[in-house]
Amino acid sequence: MHIKLNPQRRDDQLTVIKSVDILTINGETFDLSVIPEGATLPADAIDSEFFSGPVERIDGVLHITLTLPHGPNPQQHVAFPADIVNPPDGEIELPKNIEGEVVE
Repeated sequence: MHIKLNPQRRDDQLTVIKSVDILTINGETFDLSVIPEGATLPADAIDSEFFSGPVERIDGVLHITLTLPHGPNPQQHVAFPADIVNPPDGEIELPKNIEGEVVE
């Protein structure tokens, strides 16, 4: 699984739990195992505001873009997050502001 994050100024939170090709986003489950090789599922076909790009399976790997909500003045690693590649099953660690670090 390859997850791109699309940072967006929002006041809500995002929790993502992965189990093979199943994502649970803020308690709602999305079974992406049904997406075959070479297929693309547009974001607007998924009933979730957190999918901000298509879901594609390329060379057996799911490519997903999720909205990453953040508050005002995000730190650099939140405003410009790195892709998450091959995350293990369980809760995915998402970038968040680190307490005590000053945003310039």
